[in-house]
Amino acid sequence: MHKIKQLPKKLLCFIKKETVLSAALLLAIISSFFVPPDAAYIGYIDFRTLSLLLCLMLVMAGLQSTGLFRITAEKLLKRVHGQTGVIFILVMLCFFSSMLITNDVALITFVPFTFTVLSLMGEDAKRRLIIPVVVMQTLAANLGSMLTPAGNPQNLYLHGISGMGIGEFVMLMLPYTAVSFILLCIYIVLCPKSKDGGSSAQITGGARLSEKKRTAVYLALFVLCLLSVARVLDYRLTLIIVIGAAAASDNKILIKADYALLLTFIGFFIFIGNMGRIPAFSGFIESAVKGRECVTGIAASQIISNVPAALLLSGFTDNLRALIVGVNLGGLGTLIASMASLISFKYIGKEDKSLRGKYLLKFTIDNVIFLAVLIATYYIIN
Repeated sequence: MHKIKQLPKKLLCFIKKETVLSAALLLAIISSFFVPPDAAYIGYIDFRTLSLLLCLMLVMAGLQSTGLFRITAEKLLKRVHGQTGVIFILVMLCFFSSMLITNDVALITFVPFTFTVLSLMGEDAKRRLIIPVVVMQTLAANLGSMLTPAGNPQNLYLHGISGMGIGEFVMLMLPYTAVSFILLCIYIVLCPKSKDGGSSAQITGGARLSEKKRTAVYLALFVLCLLSVARVLDYRLTLIIVIGAAAASDNKILIKADYALLLTFIGFFIFIGNMGRIPAFSGFIESAVKGRECVTGIAASQIISNVPAALLLSGFTDNLRALIVGVNLGGLGTLIASMASLISFKYIGKEDKSLRGKYLLKFTIDNVIFLAVLIATYYIIN
């Protein structure tokens, strides 16, 4: 009886923790009343995207467990002197690594590491730099990840259904990535420095590879994932190999994948598939999106975040190139525009709750500036 009474509280906790997943499942359930479940449902689901997402998540979890990313960061930081150099490395680690290890993994790896580095630079440096540096890291992760299909979930999905090659996808997003890099460099130079401006972190090299063989295995698996993204290797074979290798290496890795994200995809696949079978709804969405894919992608991302926006809008337009640009640029703006941005916000809150208001203000202002410049870039190019 006590357990039954606890169910509403547990349900509320789940919804609060997994808001996007809860919304996706609710939409799928509601849509099923209009289009009762039948054999067509299985056709809604993009198993290739789900399989590659799972593979990449498992491989990234494996590589993270070996300490590879932190070791790389420490070696790079040992080569720089002065606060500007340290900030540049911390920000660009997120920018370039997110192209391959995804934006959320980049932030999970390097934001906590940044707190350690700033602490080593002294209290004044940490106090002055913690907010601007973490904001820049979050921007960098969202901006760098838009260059490649493997950079974030919406890119992996849209690349798969668009039929574009990896090179074609990269060339589509390269101008925006290049402009982003220049903007980040300007921000780094203008970033306020601490009073003892010449100090930098003394990295002691505490991170160690847990096992070199495991690192080599996961790097090899990552290559297999990229080959599957490029359609050189069948994704089903890669899925079997990755799950088997992860289980043999360390079965705890299998529980570190973001299964909530996979379920979110399934929920939206069902909802979009059902809505596509309702002529009135599909006609309305198609007319609203058509010819305005980029703007609609940006706007929708501000409200529901860019992954759901990509899943929803992709079912109602053939102009996927504009939509790819839209949902990637749409990752800037509000805190929920990219779910990866919430990772940094949570870390800031854990570090010091009093910083959350200042962080959110700085985050929003900088995101709006970057978004405005990139939207202008889009209209100049097009």
